[in-house]
Amino acid sequence: MTNLKASNLYSLEEYARVRPEFRTRVIEHKKNRRVSIGEYAALYFEDELTMQYQVQEMLRIERIFEQDGIEEELDVYNPLIPDGSNWKATFMIEYSDIEQRKEALAKLIGVEKVLYIQVADFDRVYPVTNEDLERETKEKTSAVHFVRFELSDEMVSSAKQGAAITAGIDHPEYRESSLIPNNVHASLVSDLH
Repeated sequence: MTNLKASNLYSLEEYARVRPEFRTRVIEHKKNRRVSIGEYAALYFEDELTMQYQVQEMLRIERIFEQDGIEEELDVYNPLIPDGSNWKATFMIEYSDIEQRKEALAKLIGVEKVLYIQVADFDRVYPVTNEDLERETKEKTSAVHFVRFELSDEMVSSAKQGAAITAGIDHPEYRESSLIPNNVHASLVSDLH
């Protein structure tokens, strides 16, 4: 994967014209980038296209057209693009009921540290979390975390050869795991060198 540059982006005028089509394309792409882990948690795997969409939307909303502002947005979102030996994702705790979510976030402190990916029978890979800022307090965790899973060369090779990939959480208050479906598997291995 490569970092986005200003030259990869649409101008505000171009984006206004292509946004409906581009948005449809990104929504379809994201269907192959989401993994549910139980009923209340999900990983949204990021890549160059998902980050381009984020940048384009931020530029549009904030009406940013000057080079310095564009570069600032790229500096924020480029670190979320995988670099060939890892997967980067937005980890979300998804309770639709506000009170239930509030209660769960108080019980799930540290959940992002026991989130894992496992390729075949290799050891679990626990993520590097929230490199941008701390997202939990003594009272609660955040509903959104940014995570990076660093894979060994052997894991990369095995995943590319079709080995099963599991995503899971091993927290006393939330123990779930999910086999990554074929469509997501295919999308994720395309992130790897």
